[in-house]
Amino acid sequence: MLHTVLQAIESRRRFLVTAHARPDGDAVGSVLACGMLLQQLGKQVDMVLADRVPLIYETLPCSAAIRCTSQIDSSRYDAVIILECDNVARTHLSGLDDAFLINIDHHTSGRDFAHINWLDPEAPAVGAMVYRLALEAGVRVTPEMATCLYTAVITDTGMFAYEGTDAATLRLAASLVDHGADPTRIARDIYFTNPTSKMRLLGAALSTLQREGRMSWMWITQDDLQRTGAAEEDCEGLVNYAVGISGVELAVFLRELPDHRIRLSLRSKNRAVNVATLAEKFGGGGHESASGCTLDGPLPAAIDEILAAFRAALPPTSQPRRPRQTVSA
Repeated sequence: MLHTVLQAIESRRRFLVTAHARPDGDAVGSVLACGMLLQQLGKQVDMVLADRVPLIYETLPCSAAIRCTSQIDSSRYDAVIILECDNVARTHLSGLDDAFLINIDHHTSGRDFAHINWLDPEAPAVGAMVYRLALEAGVRVTPEMATCLYTAVITDTGMFAYEGTDAATLRLAASLVDHGADPTRIARDIYFTNPTSKMRLLGAALSTLQREGRMSWMWITQDDLQRTGAAEEDCEGLVNYAVGISGVELAVFLRELPDHRIRLSLRSKNRAVNVATLAEKFGGGGHESASGCTLDGPLPAAIDEILAAFRAALPPTSQPRRPRQTVSA
């Protein structure tokens, strides 16, 4: 399928590259690297996301070239490359109905929704697939491209801590460093430049932390976002504080959206539960150990619904179950 993607690119001139709404490091880094790849091939490229590039990724090369819009005129393009999405709706872009679509995804919930579909659930990040495409196309992997791809890989593997990280993943990272990615600077820009608002939001979330045996959960409301001065992008990664508790194997972070629906970030460790399967039941998707979905509100109902799914999904354990622990404000 890699060759089919490359053939489709070679036979076309005008491209739009996009990824899912609320972009993370893999989405931003992969869009930028794919755009650079196409430019080297002499193609006309527009890079578009429905939501703005998060602050921590604004230091990536050419990030300012990504246009933020929700409306696309597909007649301007010979093809649209969609990264990290299991359907067109995940882009939050309208106007793609008549476009020739190329779908590149590594989620286990990936779907054949496009004219060309390259799905590889074994890839640690879509950035890894874009890197393979660059090598196959024979383009030069510049330090700028390597920086974007390393960002994609490091964020989607949780700094190489998530399930599935293996020797091939580390060899990929080393290769990107050889091509000019600076791992120290990239890690500093991503993990040590958090705005004060995110730290305040973390405090609000931790004040709601609940635990029941091997599962934990916490949440924030729209009032919390306004009170702390935080943006939606500041929610990224907060779920890791819930799943990082000793003895916890399944965690969820819930955040209230402006329309009062509830966005869930699901995490699993020790391969306790495939959260991608759980997320798909609620119209979402993702990876075996990291997925997301959206439920109708209100917040208490969403909590009850996901906890019921957690309890049904967790396999029995021979260990005595710990009593429920609550941390309140």
